Amino acid sequence: MGFSRAELEAFRNAEVPDLIGPECRLLFVGINPGLWTAATGAHFARPGNRFYPALLRAGIVDRRIDPSAGMSTADRDLLVSRGVGITNLVRRATARADELTADELRSGGTDLRETVARVRPNVIAVAGITAYRKAFGMRTAVTGRQPEEFAETPLWVVPNPSGLNAHDTVDSLAQAYRAAAVEAGVVPS
Repeated sequence: MGFSRAELEAFRNAEVPDLIGPECRLLFVGINPGLWTAATGAHFARPGNRFYPALLRAGIVDRRIDPSAGMSTADRDLLVSRGVGITNLVRRATARADELTADELRSGGTDLRETVARVRPNVIAVAGITAYRKAFGMRTAVTGRQPEEFAETPLWVVPNPSGLNAHDTVDSLAQAYRAAAVEAGVVPS
């Protein structure tokens, strides 16, 4: 399945619903939906995004998930049954995260507090250090477990799985995601 540029542009500013089950233990927080994600209604759906391969390599899921044409019910059920949820700092879809304003990211940080208070995950994992720094005013933050909790919940900043993030591989993403998943009780230590 593929989309033309015009077809993808039709999804600019669309929103993608959260994928959060009733017993979410590990809440991944993306920056915002990309246009492919908005077109398919599935988080991290763009072909080449390394999120799901990293979840598999980390042992968070036990089989391949390919949401590039949309998330299957079986894949959605697998994530929910594992206690994995997905939301975004900013709800509106853009072609690139750098199209977002600092105000949008800060507002998204406020909205995230409300989501965390409602969902009560064991751990939050924000995928993207630059967005985290802007959203929460933490200019010197580094990836990994943060020293302070967020809404009384342990917070990890993990690498962004986008193919635009050339600094990380599926292996390094998996290592970071697994560390957060261990603390959340999703995978054994």
